[in-house]
Order: sequence, then C-alpha cells, then structure tokens
Amino acid sequence: MAEKDDNVVFIGKKGIMSYVLAVVTQFNNGESSVVIKARGRAISRAVDVAEIVRQRFVQGVTPENIKIDTEEIEGDEGPVKVSAIEITLSKK
Repeated sequence: MAEKDDNVVFIGKKGIMSYVLAVVTQFNNGESSVVIKARGRAISRAVDVAEIVRQRFVQGVTPENIKIDTEEIEGDEGPVKVSAIEITLSKK
C-alpha cells in the first residue's frame, strides 16, 4: 500500500478519460509514481487507464508494481469478497 494518498487515483464509474486526466495531472505536478486502485468490475477500467496513460500521454512511464488482492466488504447479506488491483506507474 502507498504511504500517502496524494498520488493515488481510485477508479470508479466515471469515464476512462476522467481517470487518465487525473493520472496525467499527478505526473505533471511532479509525482514520480502514481498508484491506480480499483475493485470488482472497475479492474478492467484501471488497466485501460494505465495503458492509455503509458502509451498515449506520458512518455517514459512503466508499470513498476501490480498487486492483486481480495478484499472483504460489508454487503446487504453480510461480508462479500471482492477482487482488487493496485497498479503503480513510475516515471523515469
């Protein structure tokens, strides 16, 4: 997990380009790495965001670390297990 939340982008239900803009903004503000986090159905959106940033917008960005996990959240009928991903992009 990241020590600070300044360089973390949480992926939700917005359009992909909203998250791409957030990641690019972090890099433009001087961050050397940005963490993209998502759970459940948003995982594929997180991978898309990472690839769009890497291939189209910011040169020299590589995926430094990819962490997958299962998180337990409280659902209507008790605890539910949900897949989660954390992608760390680093700029050289």
